[in-house]
Amino acid sequence: MKKIGQFFKSVAHEMRLVTWPTGKQWRKDVLTVIEMTLIFAIFFAVADWGLTHLMSFILK
Repeated sequence: MKKIGQFFKSVAHEMRLVTWPTGKQWRKDVLTVIEMTLIFAIFFAVADWGLTHLMSFILK
């Protein structure tokens, strides 16, 4: 049990050393993730549509 207590003390100490992002940086990062997700979703939707029509044309 002593080792478990020491572990959690160590975790708490390390968490105090973390540099957390500011609200402004956090929002910027979230928007970047959303933008990239949308870009990839559109890319894969267009690629899927194009390949579907290409295969349909080839198999006729």
